[in-house]
Amino acid sequence: MTAAANERAADTAADTGVTWRDGKRYAWLLGLVVPCAPFIALGLVELTGSPVFWWAGPMIIFVLIPLIDVIVGTDQENPPDDLIEWLENDRYYRWVTYLYLPIQYLGLVFACWLWTSHSMSTVDKIGLAVTMGVVAGIGINTAHELGHKKESLERWLSKIALAQAAYGHFFIEHNRGHHVRVATPEDPASARFGETFWGFLPRSVIGSLKSGWHLEKQRLARSGTSPWTLRNDVLNAWAMTIVLFGALAAVFGWQVLPLLAIQAVFGFALLEVVNYLEHYGLLRQKTASGRYERAAPRHSWNSNNVCTNVFLYHLQRHSDHHANPTRRYQALRHFEQAPQLPAGYASMIVMAYFPPVWRAVMDKRLLAHYDGDATLANLNPRNKDKLLVKYGPSGERGRHAAVA
Repeated sequence: MTAAANERAADTAADTGVTWRDGKRYAWLLGLVVPCAPFIALGLVELTGSPVFWWAGPMIIFVLIPLIDVIVGTDQENPPDDLIEWLENDRYYRWVTYLYLPIQYLGLVFACWLWTSHSMSTVDKIGLAVTMGVVAGIGINTAHELGHKKESLERWLSKIALAQAAYGHFFIEHNRGHHVRVATPEDPASARFGETFWGFLPRSVIGSLKSGWHLEKQRLARSGTSPWTLRNDVLNAWAMTIVLFGALAAVFGWQVLPLLAIQAVFGFALLEVVNYLEHYGLLRQKTASGRYERAAPRHSWNSNNVCTNVFLYHLQRHSDHHANPTRRYQALRHFEQAPQLPAGYASMIVMAYFPPVWRAVMDKRLLAHYDGDATLANLNPRNKDKLLVKYGPSGERGRHAAVA
C-alpha cells in the first residue's frame, strides 16, 4: 500500500468519522489449515494409532467446517464504501493467500514421500490421495482469487496453484468465459434447474476445457499466431503440471502417479461442485435487443456463513465478485437482494452429491426466487418439458413457491 493511499484512507476516515475494523482479519489465516492437511493427517494417525485420519482432508471440509458454521453462524457486515480502497490495498491480506502456495507444495512433496515410504494399506493411500485432493481443490479457489488480479505476479501464482490439480485452463475459461456467460445456457459452468451434479460434472469439465482452448486460440489468432505456442496460456499452464508431475515421478518413482491422478481428479471435481451450487438454475433474461441483461446479485447464490467464508476467502459473497471481479476477497460485500443458500458451501457440497436431497432443499428455493414460474429459470434441456408441465405458467405454478 502506498503512502499516498494510506493518507487518503486516513483523511477519508477522519472526514467522515467512519471507524471500522475487520473482525475476521486474523481469522483469514485459518485458511492455511487446509494445505497443512497431510501433516495433520500423519500427526493424528501417529497420535491415535487410527488410520482413519488419513482422510483428514474430507473430515475438515465435510464435517468440521459445517459444524463450525452452525456454531458460529453468519456475518452480514460490509466494510464502509469509503474504506474499500484502503482495505484492498492492505498487503497483509495478499500474503495470506500467497502463503497457501508454499505450504500446498510442501504438503504435496510430503504426501509423495508418505505414499512411497510409509507403511499404508490401499484404503489408507486412497484417504491420503483424497486429502491431497482437498488441498488441490481449495488451491483452485486460491488460484481463483489470485487469477482475477491485474498484477502479473499474482496471475502467475494462480497458474502455479492450479498445476497440482492439472486444471490450468481454468485460468482462462473462468476469467474470460464464465464471467461473460454466467447464468446463461451457453455457460458450461452454470448449472441448470433439474440438472444433477453428476450430470453437470462432465458437461462443465469438457465444456470449460473446450472453451478455454477456444478463447486462447482466438486471442492468438488476432496477432497471427498459431495456438501451438507456449504463449498460449492454456498450454503453458498445462506444461507446469507436466513438469511438476514429471519431477515428482523422477524423485519418488512412478508409484506416485496414482496419488497424483486421484488427488487431481478429486481436486477439480471439488471446484466443479462449487460451480454447480453457485448459479444453480439462475438465469439472466434477454433484453429487447436480444442480448442478455447484465449480471446482477440475483444471478448468484450467496451465503454469509462465517467459517466457510474464511476458508474460501469470501467466495460465498459471489454476487459482489461477479459485479467486481478484481475486488479483493476482504472487501467483498453482502447483498440483501441476492438469493441465499440455506447453509454454507461446505454443507451444500455434501447435499449436491445426493441429488434427491439437493432437489428437496434447493428446487423450492429456486422456484420461490422466481415466484413459482420455472420459465424464468435456466432449465435443463433433458427434463425441460417435465419441469414446465409441473412448474410453468399453465402447470402447478406457485405450489412450491413458499420456502419451508
